[in-house]
Amino acid sequence: MVVSEKEIQVRYAETDQMGVVYHANYIIWMELGRTQLIEDLGYRYADMEKDGFISPVIEVQVRYKSPVRYGEKAVIKTWIEEYDGLRVTYGYEVLTEKGDVAIQSTSQHVCAKKDSFRPVAMRKYFPDWHEAYLKAME
Repeated sequence: MVVSEKEIQVRYAETDQMGVVYHANYIIWMELGRTQLIEDLGYRYADMEKDGFISPVIEVQVRYKSPVRYGEKAVIKTWIEEYDGLRVTYGYEVLTEKGDVAIQSTSQHVCAKKDSFRPVAMRKYFPDWHEAYLKAME
């Protein structure tokens, strides 16, 4: 299985009054991890959009385990948890600077036409990308 890693330097603006990363910012970090994984597989989400397609989020689940604090570094690990040619579920783990698990999460997406939001099969419109996702899960 391909697992991508992205390091994040926690910025002050990402924290709450307690000095820990505000919970909604983890979803932004998940996007950074997902983008890194896609690039590691040799593709760019921006190119998909240029071709008239988007990949909206249809579900997100997050389990918060340990805080990440301002000034620390965190690592986002991202992989493809499930993929059926239409829907893809990405798995994530954010680790603290000490290596503790901060969150465990998933996000599910579909590929859709940008003008209509109608889901399409990636295997039909992006066959190379489809194959890369299948290989990445091995």
